[in-house]
Amino acid sequence: MSNTQHLQDFTTQVRRDIIRMVHAVNSGHPGGSLGCAEFLTVLYQKLMSRKEGFDMNGYGEDLFFLSNGHISPVFYSVLARSGYFPVSELSTFRKLNSRLQGHPTTHEGLPGVRMASGSLGQGLSVAIGAAQAKKLNNDKHIVYSLHGDGELQEGQNWEAIMYASAKKVDNLIATVDYNGQQIDGSTDDVLSLGNLKAKFEAFDWEVLEIKEGNNIEAIISGMNEAKAKTGNKKPICVLLHTMMGNGVDFMMHTHAWHGKAPNDEQLANGLAQNPETLGDY
Repeated sequence: MSNTQHLQDFTTQVRRDIIRMVHAVNSGHPGGSLGCAEFLTVLYQKLMSRKEGFDMNGYGEDLFFLSNGHISPVFYSVLARSGYFPVSELSTFRKLNSRLQGHPTTHEGLPGVRMASGSLGQGLSVAIGAAQAKKLNNDKHIVYSLHGDGELQEGQNWEAIMYASAKKVDNLIATVDYNGQQIDGSTDDVLSLGNLKAKFEAFDWEVLEIKEGNNIEAIISGMNEAKAKTGNKKPICVLLHTMMGNGVDFMMHTHAWHGKAPNDEQLANGLAQNPETLGDY
């Protein structure tokens, strides 16, 4: 119980970081960030085998690639609170000369960032390359990646999805943030994804679904199942059913908060729903 409580407290603090960071500069992407707070918390605080410090080669440890880079607020918060850089640096988010740009980039030299991901649809290709490099290096660790569902409307994904199964890249777990929302509306309205599970299976992937993608225990259970399926000659896809804006009631059940900052009153409301647990930056 205490372990899950730690993860819950961590997630709550991450939510506070997200809305404070975006509010401070009146720009950024809180909705998708909030929806993935539990997932990234579980990944970095429980699931991934990580070394102290940061090494771009990442030999002998699990790797994570964020493909939908606009959800940088949740990524930066989790990285900072997992020890990659000082938590106080979160206050520089999206500011001039900050290492914490709106979309993560490697040339800022920020520990934990392994690819530039402002341009959507490229992360799976990068993750596959890293996974194949691990095979060449006889490194048995896993490569994780996270993608938006709307992002799958980009064609490069499907080249990569075809390649990964053809080359039996079975040390890769690609998770889709399946919230059904994107910048201009629901994914069904903009460009329907249809049966996403059937599509990945048609490309010869192993597909798992986590129906409660904002439930920490469900994420742990589902991702452990995904890990158990690696090494079987098939890449793994996890469809993570999340709620955009989760944990801040007025940001939920809508696409409106994809890329909009809260005002002062909304910030106070959001913070009241997520009491400070690990200390604000």
